[in-house]
Amino acid sequence: MSESERVDSPEQALFRTQCQTWLANNHPGSPPVTIPQGALELSDPDAMQWLKQWQKSAYDAGMIGCDYPVEVGGGGQEKFQTIANQEMQRAKTPYLPNIIGMGMAAPTIFFHAQDDVKAELLPKLLSGEHIWCQGFSEPGAGSDLANQQTFAEKDGDNWVINGHKVWTSLAHFADWMILLCRTDKSDKYNGLSYFVVPIKSALGNGVTVRPLIKMTGQTGFNEVLFEDLVIPDRYRLDAVGAGWKVAMTTLAHERGAGLLVTPASGGMATEGESGVSVGSVGSLIDLAQSHQRLGKTAADDPALRDEIMKLMIRREAMQQNTRRSAVSGLTDHPMRIPLQSKLVGTEFNQDLTEVAYRIEGAASTLNRNDPNAPAGGQWPLAYMNSFGVTIAAGANEVQRNILGERVLGLPKSK
Repeated sequence: MSESERVDSPEQALFRTQCQTWLANNHPGSPPVTIPQGALELSDPDAMQWLKQWQKSAYDAGMIGCDYPVEVGGGGQEKFQTIANQEMQRAKTPYLPNIIGMGMAAPTIFFHAQDDVKAELLPKLLSGEHIWCQGFSEPGAGSDLANQQTFAEKDGDNWVINGHKVWTSLAHFADWMILLCRTDKSDKYNGLSYFVVPIKSALGNGVTVRPLIKMTGQTGFNEVLFEDLVIPDRYRLDAVGAGWKVAMTTLAHERGAGLLVTPASGGMATEGESGVSVGSVGSLIDLAQSHQRLGKTAADDPALRDEIMKLMIRREAMQQNTRRSAVSGLTDHPMRIPLQSKLVGTEFNQDLTEVAYRIEGAASTLNRNDPNAPAGGQWPLAYMNSFGVTIAAGANEVQRNILGERVLGLPKSK
């Protein structure tokens, strides 16, 4: 029996068994198309459709949105989502594609939207029928999130939106966007408001989406342009001028520090037929033991073994921190471990993939479609993608400032 199972209530234990039984009988199996390493790299419509079908089936089985009320499409339970996540990951299922919708949009809508908007939007968000994207970053507003220039002007019972968003993951598939923009140019923070915006239905009629090609060759990012897009006032979340407060709800959940647990599955090997799963210390060890350098395996290098051991120690520390977070008496501040986890987790992943990159040496330049590429060419791809994750949800430099000021109580830097 696992550590988590030992603390299950009778109702939670029954739910865990139901999840295990359903997953044993309904695992989707190997994908018929190439699935990228993460949802934010999705560009193939067939891959997106296959993953949406998986999310819909898991939702219908009661494993997505467990902790949301029934009236907004949830399961009406409490602390069941963590159990569903554990069992989906244990079963090595595909990841869920609507990652922005479930992790950022859903809790923001739940805490700040009108009841009729919650009932309209949340069921199809949780089921994966509607894909969501996040409209925060702009050409001049990234880490300085409050420097929004996209403007919404009131026109009767509607708002007219004009502006430019960038680095918008999944916008090329999105039905909806959570949008932070300016409604008052005279006040940097209190001049911001927050909206939910239909994207797909407005393409060519107020909305333009343009893919951005990354150095990996993937097109998960986009820029989104608004030109006189009209939306009703009911799609405003919270009060006019309360956008900064609403955005903090979004960011808290994006950083893993929110009140609602984000649905999450995963564990299945991705990138098509290679069957190679990368990103763990175990898979790094496999690479070191199989890759030849000067007649020996990379694992024969004592300096490399030392590096891998240090990564194993860091991984164990992160796991112990996660266990500690479940015991209130062992945490001195509710935000410490969630914020810390984003910071150390993304940097650990970057360091892990960088070691793999060095193990492969010149072979890391081989395209992932090349049959001679070690591990199917997945490690260099993971290394390149690791940089973006240290920037998402607030760059790690910002995360350090937040930890210093809000958790440790240090004075603000000048």
